[in-house]
Amino acid sequence: MTRPLSHLRVLDLSRVLAGPWAGQLLADMGAEVIKVERPGEGDDTRGWGPPFLKDGNGDDTSESAYFLSANRGKRSVTIDFTRPEGQDLVRRLAARSDVVLENFKVGGLAKYGLDYASLKAVKPDLVYCSITGFGQDGPYAQRAGYDFLIQGMGGLMSLTGEPGGQPMKVGVALTDIFTGMYAGFAVLAALANRDRTGQGSHIDLALLDVQVAVLANQAANYLVGGKVPQRLGNAHPNIVPYQAFPTADGHIILAVGNDGQFRRFCDTAGRPELGTDPRYATNVERVRNRAQLVPVLEGLLASRPSAQWIAALEEAGVPCGPINDLSGVFADPQVIHRGLKTRLDHPLAGGVDLVANPIRFDGAQAVSDRAPPRLGADTAEILAGWLEMGAEEMARLRDTGVV
Repeated sequence: MTRPLSHLRVLDLSRVLAGPWAGQLLADMGAEVIKVERPGEGDDTRGWGPPFLKDGNGDDTSESAYFLSANRGKRSVTIDFTRPEGQDLVRRLAARSDVVLENFKVGGLAKYGLDYASLKAVKPDLVYCSITGFGQDGPYAQRAGYDFLIQGMGGLMSLTGEPGGQPMKVGVALTDIFTGMYAGFAVLAALANRDRTGQGSHIDLALLDVQVAVLANQAANYLVGGKVPQRLGNAHPNIVPYQAFPTADGHIILAVGNDGQFRRFCDTAGRPELGTDPRYATNVERVRNRAQLVPVLEGLLASRPSAQWIAALEEAGVPCGPINDLSGVFADPQVIHRGLKTRLDHPLAGGVDLVANPIRFDGAQAVSDRAPPRLGADTAEILAGWLEMGAEEMARLRDTGVV
């Protein structure tokens, strides 16, 4: 496949997850992504373990699983841009880039001359994407923002967990990941505008803004209905039955999306009269009578093992499925068939297994063939290739700790 973004250069100054996730997405689409890291330290997540990638002897390497999850397809350059010579190197790299990604605090890069205004002066059509916790303005603009904090402030935790139980965060840093996805989309929109007008853009993305935006139907339920949604455990606020149910040997998910599916479920469960009962025949009435219906369904589903229910309901065309742990996910025949685990060559371990990008173009997966980089592995190549730097200058910068 010809990668659709192979003509683009991205300078990634971001760390941890939201910004790196956006950079990884662009790299999978073919962009040349240069990750600028601190000499000797690198991205914070390089040390966020265990687990760490194992070498051929089974010993831990320096590469954490967390870092590996968000930096596929990039090249690593180490530059100390707290120093004037390092700042000059970043400006020179930015002048040869189409996009800059950064997630420093508001104003944090201005003191180094690496903020949007400064880099726009050397690259007028630059697309510059800033990711912060709360945005470039407003009463919280100077605060640090972290995914867990934002899941709480942005309402997601108020919707997650059992009724009457403790509010719960989602099991992955979903706000960071959504912000990275929005960033990738915004960058592409800004590039399309640049190609049409010749103008660059400053993208302002905030984790809190994204978290509120992805409340989706729950936000609309509140804004339209005027009632604050509450935690429902695994149940759905607008559809019944659409939740996890215990079976004779575990749990399954029953995801009935329309009235026909509900009637087929009732037939399969040996209770066809439930499907025509006026209290349950339509989704509107099932939602209204949730408290009466769900205990009846719990009794029915507890009578058979999960595998029997799944086989019978799939045959009847009723959406259902197991609740897999991650070993079950990567052993699932559909996951295997779709190639969602990818293996890339890695200099420390021979190879590393990662999750593939889910996007496909004309049947081909949009996933980079380059493993996440070792710290500073590409410094010499990028400075020589992008900036035409000679060996003598590079040696001086290395000896003085600038790179």
